[in-house]
Amino acid sequence: MSDDVKSRLKAKGLTLPSAPAAVANYVPYCVVGDLLYISGQISKAADGSLIAGKLGADLTVEQGMEAAAACALNILAQTNAAVGDLNRIAQLVRITGYVNATPDFTDHPRVVNGASDLFVELLGDAGRHTRAAVGVSSLPANCAVEIDAIVRIKD
Repeated sequence: MSDDVKSRLKAKGLTLPSAPAAVANYVPYCVVGDLLYISGQISKAADGSLIAGKLGADLTVEQGMEAAAACALNILAQTNAAVGDLNRIAQLVRITGYVNATPDFTDHPRVVNGASDLFVELLGDAGRHTRAAVGVSSLPANCAVEIDAIVRIKD
């Protein structure tokens, strides 16, 4: 992991979790050329606890943003597992955020900002990305947020 990213994580009081294992018949990541595709990472905190519930009913937007930030840390953990060094991130190309929400909830973009903001804080310009923020009626284990990613890596 890059010293810059390590120091930024430490300054924010964050620890990079272990890369979560796949829980079904898929791989957590796949490298194709210089692109790393990361399967959806759910809102599981570094201590293993699940941030669960539905936005608009059980959780506030701020709690949803914390859930999205947990997804971002898991994406970085998968990246580190795949390429061995977060310094190899050339660009976070795209994320897709799925927000477990009630039908009338409309702040999906604000929730996913929890991940987007953290990526930029930790990676600088390499953390700026395209994205989609989508509301869904349910997610695995009733997690609050799930995010997948595409990362361009360098040698």
